[in-house]
Amino acid sequence: MKRILVTGGAGFIGSHLCERLWREGHDVLCVDNYYTGSKMNVAAMLGHPRFEVMRHDICQPLNVEVDQIYNLACPASPIHYQFDPVQTTKTSVIGAINMLGLAKRTKASILQASTSEVYGDPSVHPQPESYWGNVNTIGPRSCYDEGKRCAETLFFDYNRQHKVDIKVVRIFNTYGPRMHPNDGRVVSNFIVQALQGEDLTVYGEGTQTRSFCYVDDLVDGIMRLMATPKGITGPINIGNPGEFTMVELADLVLRLTGSKAKIVHKPLPQDDPRQRKPDITQANQVLGWKPTVALEDGLKQSITYFRKLLENKDQRPAVIGAARMAAEAAVKLGT
Repeated sequence: MKRILVTGGAGFIGSHLCERLWREGHDVLCVDNYYTGSKMNVAAMLGHPRFEVMRHDICQPLNVEVDQIYNLACPASPIHYQFDPVQTTKTSVIGAINMLGLAKRTKASILQASTSEVYGDPSVHPQPESYWGNVNTIGPRSCYDEGKRCAETLFFDYNRQHKVDIKVVRIFNTYGPRMHPNDGRVVSNFIVQALQGEDLTVYGEGTQTRSFCYVDDLVDGIMRLMATPKGITGPINIGNPGEFTMVELADLVLRLTGSKAKIVHKPLPQDDPRQRKPDITQANQVLGWKPTVALEDGLKQSITYFRKLLENKDQRPAVIGAARMAAEAAVKLGT
């Protein structure tokens, strides 16, 4: 049994990671400021002696005793990270410094949840870890993109200068149950719109591509990286290399939900990547990892989750119109 800290542990990915670690017998400390996370995501574990929740912002130092740290704290959808871009950058940079300082003091292994956004709008396809990226440093997405790139720099400098045992994972588009219905991401947007009989919003012509990894596959890859010997640092891409256009995804969601809604097109957001697909050669060779959940199967699980949310009278007010609210917020933010 290890004492494991998960920052952003009440979020979409963090809660699945906490649950997996908890079920494997570890003592899990979930830290979250609930900016985008939710206590509902970790409700099943509350009250158990091996699970603890702490409301805390990692922009402030944290003094706890742990063996491992998974640093997942940061809003990850454009709607959320662009709402307060300065705070987003602070979370990525100051938060990384605070967690690395904690790892240095406790001699804990620490994993940074980085992102495929470090590749920007890529000129190399698919994207290997050796690609340095094509990022707009002053655009509306740069608070997240550059914040994560700086965090990677800090992690490797702490490794070189202070011998901290680091792991860096670059996460590609992930989906599944517990996604925030109002996060503006394409999977949650499409599902909520389809279930409510609203038209599905596709930005641009819908020919831009993404690769979608089911959350259980992602968590497995993250934990495999943390379990590697000291000296294996990454960065390592974790994502599903299956590539789909936005129109293909919209058609699939309509078919699986049985919705009669239509597809409507709106202007493409600034700096929106034209294509995104991970090269997972390293993940396969170093971690023995590859995704196992097909997109259609994962979407079925996600649709079931959102359908229950919509049917739950206590949750329904927060979910109704979520995708529409996200689209309106995107227009307001100019994204």
